[in-house]
Amino acid sequence: MRCKQKVFSVLLVALLIVSSLSFNMGTAMAAVSTNSSSIVNGGFETDFWNDQSWTVETNNWDQLELSQFPYANDSSLNPNEQAFKYWIKETAAGKPTFSVKQTIPALPAGNYELSLKSMGGAAEEAGNVELFAGNNKGTVTATTGYNEWGTVKLKFVVEQDTMNLVVGANISGTPKAWGYMDSFELKQVSSESESPVAADITVKKVEGLRSDFIKGVDISSILSLEKSGVKFYNENEKEQDIFKTLSDAGVNYIRVRVWNNPFDSNGNGYGGGNNDLASAAEIGKRATANGMKLLVDFHYSDFWADPGKQHTPKAWENMSFEDKKKSLYDYTKDSLKYLLEQGVKVGMVQVGNETNGQFVGESDWSKMSELFNEGSRAIREIDPSILIALHFTNPESEGRYDSYAQNLKDNKVDYDVFASSYYPFWHGTLSNLTSVLKQVADTYGKKVMVAETSYTYTAEDGDGHENTAPQSSGQTLNYPISVQGQASSVRDVIEAVANVGDAGIGVFYWEPAWLPVGPKENLENNKQIWEKYGSGWAASYAKEYDPKDAGLWYGGSAVDNQALFDFNGHPLASLNVFKYVNTGSVAPVAVDEIKDISITAIAGEQIHLPENVSVTYNDGSSGKTSVVWDQAAFEKAISQGAGSYVIGGTIEGGQAVKAFLVIKQENLVLNAGFESNDRSMWKISYPEGTKPHTNYQNKASDAKSGNYSLHYYSEDAVNFRVEQALSGLKPGYYNLSMFIQGGDTKNPNMNLFALTGSEEIKKETSVNGWVQWSNPEIQNILVTDGTLTIGANIKADGGAWGTIDDFYLSFDKSIEETVTVPSSDPTKDVQLSDISGHWAEAEIKQAASMGMIKGYKGGTFKPNAAVTRAEFTVMLMNALKPKENGVELDFKDSIPAWAQKPIAQALESKFIHGYKDKTFRPRASLTRSELAVIAASAAGVELATSASSDFADANQIPGWARDAVAAVKKLGIMSGRNDNLFAPNETVTRAEAVLIIMNLL
Repeated sequence: MRCKQKVFSVLLVALLIVSSLSFNMGTAMAAVSTNSSSIVNGGFETDFWNDQSWTVETNNWDQLELSQFPYANDSSLNPNEQAFKYWIKETAAGKPTFSVKQTIPALPAGNYELSLKSMGGAAEEAGNVELFAGNNKGTVTATTGYNEWGTVKLKFVVEQDTMNLVVGANISGTPKAWGYMDSFELKQVSSESESPVAADITVKKVEGLRSDFIKGVDISSILSLEKSGVKFYNENEKEQDIFKTLSDAGVNYIRVRVWNNPFDSNGNGYGGGNNDLASAAEIGKRATANGMKLLVDFHYSDFWADPGKQHTPKAWENMSFEDKKKSLYDYTKDSLKYLLEQGVKVGMVQVGNETNGQFVGESDWSKMSELFNEGSRAIREIDPSILIALHFTNPESEGRYDSYAQNLKDNKVDYDVFASSYYPFWHGTLSNLTSVLKQVADTYGKKVMVAETSYTYTAEDGDGHENTAPQSSGQTLNYPISVQGQASSVRDVIEAVANVGDAGIGVFYWEPAWLPVGPKENLENNKQIWEKYGSGWAASYAKEYDPKDAGLWYGGSAVDNQALFDFNGHPLASLNVFKYVNTGSVAPVAVDEIKDISITAIAGEQIHLPENVSVTYNDGSSGKTSVVWDQAAFEKAISQGAGSYVIGGTIEGGQAVKAFLVIKQENLVLNAGFESNDRSMWKISYPEGTKPHTNYQNKASDAKSGNYSLHYYSEDAVNFRVEQALSGLKPGYYNLSMFIQGGDTKNPNMNLFALTGSEEIKKETSVNGWVQWSNPEIQNILVTDGTLTIGANIKADGGAWGTIDDFYLSFDKSIEETVTVPSSDPTKDVQLSDISGHWAEAEIKQAASMGMIKGYKGGTFKPNAAVTRAEFTVMLMNALKPKENGVELDFKDSIPAWAQKPIAQALESKFIHGYKDKTFRPRASLTRSELAVIAASAAGVELATSASSDFADANQIPGWARDAVAAVKKLGIMSGRNDNLFAPNETVTRAEAVLIIMNLL
């Protein structure tokens, strides 16, 4: 059939093509080049039907509605003035398609990027957009929802000047699919027409990279690892000296740390590679033999020096300041002279490591500067051509580096290079890194570089010693945790330094070879190796020198998952990033990362798993792809009701994804989200003389879930009360919550309330902007007569607007109190009728015999019931048997008599605390996160910063509990539930509470 067409054209062609897609909320990404776009009428601002700037082709004109759309028709949309709008009619058959094209009259050789802003329906109403160039096609990408603009990109190379290149987009969808297109752009990225090399990873070339740019690595741990039996291989699977492998991969510099005397009086090494001067010489000789220079990193300490500690070497501890200066000068000069005599090609020396306000035990900048200058003087006297670097960290802190550089200038410190650590997890944006380094370079005339960086390629731990990253909170993970993500991170750090200009001289990757000495399953054997050879980050022998850090947390490699080699010593594709930044590289487009999802649902209500999940491709683009879930596991979870579950799924190609499903208790509020047309159970009232100003609004974008919400707006004052009276509730304690969002709110007075008997309990709340949902909650509402009225009071000045949605009331526990007072005969066999066959039967009986618990009236223990804060505190104090009477209680809420003394004792011991509102909430259930914090405190554990627990749901553990969870897991006090879930927000059962206390003992 001959294809009918209307004039309306589209974008580009090339000999080598790479497609990419980047979908993000809000405005689309900016074009790569500052050159003007080659596209005519890219924003559809003129009538393309009449001026023939674009060509539209389709066989399905009767099934489509295509038009130029003025944004003035929808005030929520404002990228430009006009857009291209499409809608596939509800009556359409199959999956209609159309094309939008434009011919580029002439295109010179070079690298190009074609881009398009896109937005439209989600799921079955999504529009599918595919950029094309000639016969080559990019990735098909689906729109993801109203006002969720994304940028579709197509990168390609034109190897010779080309005429009349036809470029464009193919759009398809099922009936009711819709979308908008805007801001077509075609820009030249560079005039170079060389194609990037084919590879296993995609690396965008770093433009303008100087030929002598330092591409370095710090492999200070290498000798101890080799002594521990770790082997390294080349890309051909053959064992090979790692120094040659690194050189072949484009590395041109090696960094090595040097400690004065990292050994105890018996010659036992502190670990971390046991890096003394002799080790540095051996590493330096191997680097030199393989054509690489050496950066010598003097810590001027016997072990790790960083912002948290700058311990003075043991031999210098009792010296006067003048003697310390002389010792530093002599040590630097003698050490450097020794290295050069060994034939080591030293290119740079670092005077101190991460010296943020401290150096060799001094914290006064004038004294620190004198010490810096003693090191510099020694280096200059040995070889003036060797670069001198000073090293700092935390570039994300505003004004920090300028302050340091100014102090160095004021104190006339002699140095060449201002070096920074930059770990993407903690140290802010790359643009900020460039900015602060450029400011130092321009203002103070110094060279700048990154002395340490790294990124994870897997979340797995290789040796049984927990890793520093990734963590569930407190870290920024802007790249996929993958080999490609690791390569992209390194590439972007190199570019950030190169963007400083000529003063940006290089980047060092920290410890890319610190691998496991054995599998994590052989942890005990690994510990022996770490101790013997110093191949872990710290050995127990370091306790004498660093008792507060290494003495507590000594062990293996915390960065084995950030290495550029796999756990068995084979180089990862990311190692070659040091070569590819000069040429660029391209891998076949593939899914690199799949985003696991988290869903919270309510028992008894319909639960849906999404048909699509978010993915990131190896070229840095992102999009959606369909997923098939484990239906049997999903149905089993629904049938089991309240709890935490992991549902597995697979995307096309067989890659796995997880859905973390939390099913909450049944919601006792009727029509809680206003979705049913019968809303007779709700009552809305206004003060006398006030006009009604609420309505049940059918607008999904304003609802927390579903389509409907209770909407309010008034030009005059907003003032109303929405409520629902409930009856037939069983006596006990209940929890209530709701969601509210809105804006333009002046003088607000908003609260969630629960009316039981004559008492109205309120929880104040507020609104913070469109779809910035607040979620107020009231816990432990006591119901004795079966009735409860719940709702919200909303007051604000005129002009306020917002929506309320998803009230939620759940039963928490019965009224019965636990009798935990020890019996007069603690060894008497306590008979409990409901623990026979329970998994914790033995522990409960033992606890009863110890006088720790006695059970409920009637001879039951209720092992599966949630334990309250009062109950657990009494159990814990009965077990620990403190002699003190405790502090005086002054909480606003009443504490049961049977729990008053144990709570007072626990408060005095600082095992547990009250809340900021001066309540203790004795009847509140304890979550597993809360109990982990209490247990860690009771165990007297010093928490490690950024510790990892390796639970499957670690990303759901609150930041305030993360370190405690890791600690109690490591000590064997608490463990996970099924499927390696910690279930941080679930309540602790009484049986679990007993087991945890027994583990503490």
